[in-house]
Amino acid sequence: MTEGDGDETGGEADEGDDELTYADAGVDIDASEAATAALIGAVGEAEGDYAGLLDIGDRYLALATDGVGTKLLVAEALGDYSTVGIDCIAMNVNDLVAAGVRPVAFVDYLAVDEPDERFAEQVGDGLARGAELADMELVGGETAVMPDVIRGLDLAGTCAGLAAKDAVFDGEARPGDALVGWRSSGIHSNGLTLAREAATRNHDYDDPCPFDGYETVGEALLEPTRIYTDLLDPMRERDVRGAAHVTGGGWTNLTRLGDHRYVVEDAFDPQPVFEFVQSEGSVSDEEMHRTFNMGTGFVAALDPDDAESLAAETNGRVIGRVADADGGVTGEPSGAVAIRGLEL
Repeated sequence: MTEGDGDETGGEADEGDDELTYADAGVDIDASEAATAALIGAVGEAEGDYAGLLDIGDRYLALATDGVGTKLLVAEALGDYSTVGIDCIAMNVNDLVAAGVRPVAFVDYLAVDEPDERFAEQVGDGLARGAELADMELVGGETAVMPDVIRGLDLAGTCAGLAAKDAVFDGEARPGDALVGWRSSGIHSNGLTLAREAATRNHDYDDPCPFDGYETVGEALLEPTRIYTDLLDPMRERDVRGAAHVTGGGWTNLTRLGDHRYVVEDAFDPQPVFEFVQSEGSVSDEEMHRTFNMGTGFVAALDPDDAESLAAETNGRVIGRVADADGGVTGEPSGAVAIRGLEL
């Protein structure tokens, strides 16, 4: 990958390779966002961004819903569903944390083509572990057997949270703010369609992993999503203005914090799994950063006077700053997010 802003992130795809994109793998982000906008337009937009906020008097009730996505296909190939429950919890909980809301309860929805006690137990154990890590309660769920609709299984859930009205984040960064980031655990649970396509060009999921830390290629892809609930209190104490959960869309998620320019100068190094995916799929630097978290899974914007103490307390890092939207170099392309020599 390209060098820049103090990080080396791997090797750029060789010229002449069949370059893989997320759209080639089967997911068109622009079409997906258009469909989401159409749905919101039809049902009416609720207050909030990462979570829907319902005014219940002196507090907000917040709701978020998400699933595990095609990471389930890796679990199916390996016959190991022990971690996907953690992913399901994490993808919902982290959205609430990005809104400044404490998660309190979770319900799951498991749809299968046929009942299987073994994998249902594994999924349940993962959900229980995820709820423990998020410090919230599992309050039930639903299992649906639908052989005419589902091949294998699908796992999703809804998380409920509560927050005082003055505790939720504004969600709007300001020019001059510092950006504090926290490391991801790996690919997390987005972009797996691209990651799977790249990883299986020359490998099977049960092949030995070509880098340290995992026995197989599939095990590296199944690394569970990090849960960021522990950041909530330290962020509130320092009046964080807004936070971004770096999921689908990769680093462009920072633009959810407002129409500014986000200059990322010291992001966490990507884990080896990202270099593997890029190399195997001949994926461009830009596509990698528009799809994956690339080593940094959560980002907060706040007053620079409080940024170092927040980073020190939470094992984070000041990774950059917020500039005016027109703060690029004169005569050069100016994207909303500048990272590792890229303009996104």
